[in-house]
Amino acid sequence: MAENINVSVVGASGYSGAELLKILNRHRHVKVGTLFANTSAGKRVDEVFPHFKSVFRQTLEPYSAEAASSSDVVFIALPSGEAMNIVPDLLAKGKKVIDLGGDFRLKDIALYETFYKRQHHAKEAVQQAVFGLPEWNREAIKSATLIANPGCYPTSAIIPLAPVLKEGLIEEHGISISSLSGVSGAGRSSNTELSFAETNESVKAYKVGTHQHIPEIRSSLESITGKAIGLTFVPHLLPITRGIYTSIYASLKRKIVQADVLAAYQKYYSKEPFVRVSDTLIPEIKHVNHTNFIDIGFRVYPDNNQLIVFSTIDNLIKGAAGQAVQNMNLMFGLEETEGLI
Repeated sequence: MAENINVSVVGASGYSGAELLKILNRHRHVKVGTLFANTSAGKRVDEVFPHFKSVFRQTLEPYSAEAASSSDVVFIALPSGEAMNIVPDLLAKGKKVIDLGGDFRLKDIALYETFYKRQHHAKEAVQQAVFGLPEWNREAIKSATLIANPGCYPTSAIIPLAPVLKEGLIEEHGISISSLSGVSGAGRSSNTELSFAETNESVKAYKVGTHQHIPEIRSSLESITGKAIGLTFVPHLLPITRGIYTSIYASLKRKIVQADVLAAYQKYYSKEPFVRVSDTLIPEIKHVNHTNFIDIGFRVYPDNNQLIVFSTIDNLIKGAAGQAVQNMNLMFGLEETEGLI
């Protein structure tokens, strides 16, 4: 077991990068090394994030493979499309890499290029990547050198759907997923559509039918269940900073009651440190924000032959930085909850 892990963060000036720094700072087995940024390069971390005053004194540097090569593991918290340009070199240098973006989540390159609307330039690395969902890929994560950290929306959908699909409680087709996210999910870059004046007192759907997380949700569920999955996914923007609320609607395969659904979740998640399931309470964003937990609730409607499942996560933690550290802990043989509880 590694006792002193040297860590670098590429994209340390973004929202997910900042959450990574918070978690890594309290991690007993981590030494935070070089921190990289693009537009904020040359500034000190506590200039960009004043709450890090007297905590981090490093100056953010422009990325260089040479500087990153002194680390045992490199977190990449960059917009999708950028990690593919630096990951192959890091892997060639023998580094472990955890990418918080979308470049290595889809094994099907054609799907990636269709939904992300760009060419992929690191196709060999894609086949090496392990999808970093600990609840379902724990053993593969332990021996991985490249982790494709799941997206925030997919995390909120895959974890609640997988058990009821595996146990044959719901139909594999006709699944509807409606997710609402805080504006931090779009990153820290300036965007008029995400400004206070545009988002306050409003809710809107976006990227309907074209969102890049659609194939990620589908392909992951198909990998877990071994069955073809048919679903619709509609994301919405909420006028809040952080958090995701996901509602899932599915048709039942047979007559069931609440206890049957609870048994399915207990079968797969009773020992999972970050999955909390209730058959009575409906989850709320405020109970998971600033944590690595996912809360799941559900209701069976036998008269309508329907199951409705609700989940909540913090998009920046369980949906990004927290799950990334959870993956790092597994890769280095550490307690999975280290730094996260």
